[in-house]
Amino acid sequence: MSKIIIGRKDKIDIPTLSIENISVKIDSGAYSSSIHCSSIELVTTSKESLLEVIFLDENNSNFTGKIHSFKNFRKKKVKSSTGDEQERFFIQLPIILFNQEFLTDFSLTRRNGLRNPILLGRKLTSNHFVIDTCMTNISYKLKKKIT
Repeated sequence: MSKIIIGRKDKIDIPTLSIENISVKIDSGAYSSSIHCSSIELVTTSKESLLEVIFLDENNSNFTGKIHSFKNFRKKKVKSSTGDEQERFFIQLPIILFNQEFLTDFSLTRRNGLRNPILLGRKLTSNHFVIDTCMTNISYKLKKKIT
C-alpha cells in the first residue's frame, strides 16, 4: 500500500464528537496524538469509572461545552517536548482525513494558547503518510473539491 502525502498542517473531522474542519499539526516528533480539552475528570462510582471530558474551549469554533463520557480509557506517562513527564489519559477516536476513517489513540491534555488544538503523532502518521513540510491542508482542499 502506498503512503499518502500530508502537509505540516491540515484539518480533520471527528464525527463522534461532532467536530468538523478542525486544525491539526502533523508532529513527527511526537509519538502519540493529542487533543486539547478544557476539562478532564475521572468519575468513580461503586460500579465503574468513567472519564468525563469537555473537548476544546470557548476560543475554538467547534467548542460545544458538551461533556463526553468514556468507559474505555487508559492512563500512561508521557514525556513532553521539554522533557517533563506527566500522566495523561488516553482514548481512541475515529478521525476523517483524506476522506478515510482512521482510528487513533489521543492523549488528553490542556493545550491552552497553542495554535492547533490537535497534534497528530507518528503512531498514526508513520503507517499511512509521508510528511511534506512545504504543504498544508492537502486533505482539506481535497474535501472541499469533492463537496
